Amino acid sequence: MNFWPVLIVTVIATLIGTRILVALGQLFQFWRVLPERTVLVYTFFGKVIGQVDEPGLFFPITHFGWRALLLPLFGKTYTVSTQLHQSYLRNQLVNSEEGAPMGVGVWFEMYVNDPKAYLFRNSDPIGSLKANVATAVVKQLSNLKLDVLLEDRDALSRKVREEVSPTSTEWGFALGSTYIRKVAFRDKGMIAEIQRKVVNRLRQVTAAMKQAGDNTVAIIHSEADKQASQRLGQAQAVRPEVVGRALAEIRREPEVATALFRLLDIQATLKSPGKIILADAGTADLLLNG
Repeated sequence: MNFWPVLIVTVIATLIGTRILVALGQLFQFWRVLPERTVLVYTFFGKVIGQVDEPGLFFPITHFGWRALLLPLFGKTYTVSTQLHQSYLRNQLVNSEEGAPMGVGVWFEMYVNDPKAYLFRNSDPIGSLKANVATAVVKQLSNLKLDVLLEDRDALSRKVREEVSPTSTEWGFALGSTYIRKVAFRDKGMIAEIQRKVVNRLRQVTAAMKQAGDNTVAIIHSEADKQASQRLGQAQAVRPEVVGRALAEIRREPEVATALFRLLDIQATLKSPGKIILADAGTADLLLNG
């Protein structure tokens, strides 16, 4: 009869005791679970005593000995992410050699490779790194020719990275890929002038192409007219010979020749613009003799 009440009390006590033990373990940091790309830096009385960077379950007492029991009271744990971060700085003002104000956009990657330096050597390492990148862009890209700014972005990106990398290492950062993604004009009047010149140049190119096409067509037409004139001239030169030969053949048959010339006479009469009066022989003699 007493089995079920005892079992229920035991289960409840076990659950409560487990929760208490887990809470105490988390409070005194008997164990910790470290995610990937994360580093824990431990300080004891304001002094760094070590760091843990191996992901998974670990026990601080195996790393720091008896001091691990006093860390919740006299120490502090800093969590540092070593994941890759990306940033983009827009419209960094740079003047070209020709005096044109240009806006440069630079993209770069960064990650923490020295958590201790990241935490204690600079109060705002990310902001300082961005400021250094902006300064390096102005330093490396100022007073360059405009075509260099627009075309040699790979080489300029490497120069910016080489300029910033030593300082970023001192602050615990490793600067990754750096690339100048955008170079644009900032002066609106200059932009409008460039647009006007581009439009005029396109019009000139279009007109030149059209004129070249017209010239080519005219050459083709003139060549065709020349060949046609030559063929017509040759035909006109040969025509009398051909006609004479045909008439000579016809003259061999008198009846055929008579019929042909009569037919030609009738055709010429029909094509004449004058009037034709048909009358019998008596009327014709009367008309002719008056």
